[in-house]
Amino acid sequence: MGKNGGNEKKGAKVFKTKCSQCHTVEEGGAHKQGPNLYGFFGRQSGQAAGYSYSTANKKSGITWGDDTLFDYLENPKKYIKGTKMVFAGIKKPAERKNLIAYLKTTCSV
Repeated sequence: MGKNGGNEKKGAKVFKTKCSQCHTVEEGGAHKQGPNLYGFFGRQSGQAAGYSYSTANKKSGITWGDDTLFDYLENPKKYIKGTKMVFAGIKKPAERKNLIAYLKTTCSV
């Protein structure tokens, strides 16, 4: 199973328990402590309109895709030094794959 092989249904549970406190996914959804994630796949980091990103995030040059998200979600503060995302990360590769599968479907334009 490659980095793309996650289970969307399991990913929805990961999002609900680990991400939904700070992020929304629906089109036009509100920014919370973190930005709304709708449409972020394939977009450069730090680009959601109306959200105040850290300079580190805006200048990272990262384009969000399966591989970048897989690495970022393991340890956000290590991946983007200076990010204001206060999340420790998801250590289990299967959980990250599942979450990415969910986000890809839910947040795609």
